[in-house]
Amino acid sequence: MSDTSRFPDVMLLAAGLGSRLRPITDTLPKPLVPVAGVPLIERVMDNAKAEGAKRFTANGHYRADQLLAHFGGLLKLSREEALLDTGGGVKQALPMLVSDPFVVMNTDAFWPLGSDQPIARMLARYTGPEDIVLLCVHPRDAHGFARSHDFCLAPDGRITRDYGAPVIYGGVAILGKALFADTPDGAFSLNLLFERCLERETLFGVVLDAPWFHVGDPAALALAESALAAPTAP
Repeated sequence: MSDTSRFPDVMLLAAGLGSRLRPITDTLPKPLVPVAGVPLIERVMDNAKAEGAKRFTANGHYRADQLLAHFGGLLKLSREEALLDTGGGVKQALPMLVSDPFVVMNTDAFWPLGSDQPIARMLARYTGPEDIVLLCVHPRDAHGFARSHDFCLAPDGRITRDYGAPVIYGGVAILGKALFADTPDGAFSLNLLFERCLERETLFGVVLDAPWFHVGDPAALALAESALAAPTAP
């Protein structure tokens, strides 16, 4: 960033249909689904605000008006007439983002507020426009997640396909605008950019030191609410 004293913009991925959370999402966009009384998107924003985030942009498609109404105009919204997937959604919103690099956050995964501040470590690991830094979660700390792992994390902090500790992508990434220069128009996944960085060995990871909750279906929602309500919850 040109001004290191300012926390980067945060791009919130909030356009999905939330089909696996039906019937709750029949009337609510997934980011507004409450977890122990607090909407998912607010839990994610609180994680970022705890580290200094002040500027938020979200993409919206399904029931986007409810997102706007909920935040009363305090959240910039990039509307998608057709779903653009994660990469296409971020690309459309680039003109709304001031900082470079910026933070991308999924709105269906969070860690208990105050349990860790990983974004500062991610920003420290970011060295230039060819990099992407991902939040990584050890499988033992992941709740509501079905796959065994997404990547491996080598001892030097590089993400690989098969060398190092198995880790899950925690839904937070630091990346710059230049990476979108040679990307498709329309819908595409951020995985395209992750794979490109993986090939040139500029994909890095920082490990979350806290429990991580992915809320993708009613069972995962119930698990997260039970854990947050437990007296021994972090």
